Amino acid sequence: MPYPTPAGYHAPVTNLKFSEAVADVPIVSPGSVGTEGNEQEIGDGAVVENIPRVIPEMALAGAVDFRLPDMEGLADIGVASFGSKPIIETVFGKDERVRIPDTSKYPWRVTASLLITAIDDSQWLGTAWFINPRTLITAGHCVCIKNSDVPGRNGFVKKIQVMPGRDGDKIPYGGMTAEEFWSVKGWVENGMENYDYGAIILPAAFPADIGYMGYKVLGDAALLNSVANIAGYPGDKPRGTAWYDNRAIASVNSDKIYYQADTYSGQSGTVVYTIENGVRWAVAVHAYGGTTSNSGTRISSPVAINFENWKRN
Repeated sequence: MPYPTPAGYHAPVTNLKFSEAVADVPIVSPGSVGTEGNEQEIGDGAVVENIPRVIPEMALAGAVDFRLPDMEGLADIGVASFGSKPIIETVFGKDERVRIPDTSKYPWRVTASLLITAIDDSQWLGTAWFINPRTLITAGHCVCIKNSDVPGRNGFVKKIQVMPGRDGDKIPYGGMTAEEFWSVKGWVENGMENYDYGAIILPAAFPADIGYMGYKVLGDAALLNSVANIAGYPGDKPRGTAWYDNRAIASVNSDKIYYQADTYSGQSGTVVYTIENGVRWAVAVHAYGGTTSNSGTRISSPVAINFENWKRN
């Protein structure tokens, strides 16, 4: 049997009338095995600022044949929901983000660049991350646009093109188009910031073993003694490049986690994770910025239950 469906604002909502049965899996969800990545190795000497304008052959065996779409000049999906006053993710003081030198390594390849097509055919940028081979987690506003003042734009998006491990014009695993999306009542019906999370369901798994990120429900004390690690696809850097920063978690409440790790528009939906005894655990879904901190939706028990129920075999 699946986990009991959360009620209230965490009640799940989908764009489809029918979907697959959910799986019965443990509530503590470890990530896939992957030890080749190392957050410490992406220092100043590893950052490459310039990338060639070349679309190479698929670099890795098992990559999906997929042409890189034209994403030049597109804005972050947050602009679609928040209009002229988007909640911009923030760089605090000196920009301390570093370019990820090899996005084909774990854990970087579990993060995907998104091209989002709304129901009015406008297109937007975002980020998501794998929790199993067919399910990615992202911000609710990446899968369902709310509060837009443009007629015909609000609602679940039409499609999302998913490109894991993208590095500029390199898409080592190719890409795939998804048309099944989930979020929760608090976002879809009410547009509430505390419930701004959702899922993208792929029609099939990628042939390559991309891996996925584990997650865990942590208490306040454990979170406040942890460092928030964040990588994603910011819109202010060279197109389609992945960047990383970390900073201690500054504060928490029942629904949100706050931190001063540098981010920027385009990273909406990326994973916020801690490292515990060498093991990475997702603890939040990044979605917002502010004058004093950036923030993400906390992975509480109802959030984790929805993640489990959104997984597909």
